[in-house]
Amino acid sequence: MEMEIDCAEEAQKPGNEIIEGFNPYYLKIYYGKFFPYADMYKWMCYANDGKHPGCDQSYFGRREFSFTLENNVYLRFQSFNSAVELESSIKEKCPFKIDIGPVYNVDPAKRHAYAQSGDNVFRPVERELIFDIDISDYDDVRFCCSGAKVCSVCWPLMTVAIKVIDTALREDFGFNHILWVYSGRRGVHCWVCDLRARRLTNEQRTAIADYLYVHKGSGNSIKKANLPGHSLHPFLGRSYTDVLRDFFEQKVITTQNLFSSKERYERILGMIPDESIIAELEGKWQDNKRPRDDINVFRWGQLKHLLQSGKHKGQGIRRCVEEIVFTFTYPRLDLEVSKHTNHLLKSPFCVHPQTGRVCVPIDPEHCEDFDPSDAPTLSGLLQELNNGGSGTADEKELENTSLGRSMKYFRTSFLQPLLKSCKEDIERSYATKIQQQSNNTLSW
Repeated sequence: MEMEIDCAEEAQKPGNEIIEGFNPYYLKIYYGKFFPYADMYKWMCYANDGKHPGCDQSYFGRREFSFTLENNVYLRFQSFNSAVELESSIKEKCPFKIDIGPVYNVDPAKRHAYAQSGDNVFRPVERELIFDIDISDYDDVRFCCSGAKVCSVCWPLMTVAIKVIDTALREDFGFNHILWVYSGRRGVHCWVCDLRARRLTNEQRTAIADYLYVHKGSGNSIKKANLPGHSLHPFLGRSYTDVLRDFFEQKVITTQNLFSSKERYERILGMIPDESIIAELEGKWQDNKRPRDDINVFRWGQLKHLLQSGKHKGQGIRRCVEEIVFTFTYPRLDLEVSKHTNHLLKSPFCVHPQTGRVCVPIDPEHCEDFDPSDAPTLSGLLQELNNGGSGTADEKELENTSLGRSMKYFRTSFLQPLLKSCKEDIERSYATKIQQQSNNTLSW
């Protein structure tokens, strides 16, 4: 049976065959049948849509949304007062991309009225702590792909980034409500949604970002990680022993063939600050005799043994093995995204216009199971809708699509615990306010 949806016929080949990739007609259907408006509204309200007297009914209406339309028409400072308004605007404009910005002290759509007053009162007051990790920033250490391309060999770098950063946010900073989202093409985004995180100043955000950042080498520098001191910081030490070392030794050196040719191993030798060690290793590797074991594993073992034997005492030798591992595996954050409250980030459940893939949440506890090539796509969802027969895509039918599992995870593992915490925050804040008012009355 054909889908009973406007524009569907234009988006299909003869015989109702769904065309692969991104298509504006598909996007219109997606926004009409799949996009989780109610869930996104509940998230962005942070329980302020309730009837408790402590709720701020203006909260959602002060949130900035931006739309990128066809032909790169960019609409900033969009704001809405309800889920219905949000849904109506998205369906009408059919944005190729939706970005979410901060909550301002006033409605961003009415900002000019405040700017004209000369008081400069239009400013962001809340914003999730966000992180953006793009695999193209690893191009100097991956040889399977470059640029926007990603494959099963290099994607695990994103898995490692999730594990390292998620653990630090929870264990070192005490955050609980963290959402990881596939960017739809070549990276991952992180939203830290605890009340403490949303109210961080720019200076506090910068301090957290700097805490997590170790890649301080320049663009032309081979070594991107400098690890000074007699021992690693506990956070870096935990990341190294729990995640990075095994990932590098068991995956990276073999899948990227780091020691298989002179061109590649010279990049690693260039990170060693002792010419005598470099010369000794080059002498061992010049004969090109193939060892019984994998050549990458064999040569890494030789390099490690020489650096850790204690034979050489030069400056920087002791940390060299760790610095090599960090250079090839440690998360590479876009610091500017995380430092400022006014930075926008792509909304979850958007569709990437280059790939047609949906930006779905990733469970950090099972992030190694996520494969970007298996992410739901526009064409795939439409085909599933067609196969369902009714074309109506009710809630139960949507649960059985490839997007269903992501929707369920978002609601049960992220949204429900978050809203429970938000309601407790509102109740606690309101009780404190009433108590203070009572105390002031008694004082008077």
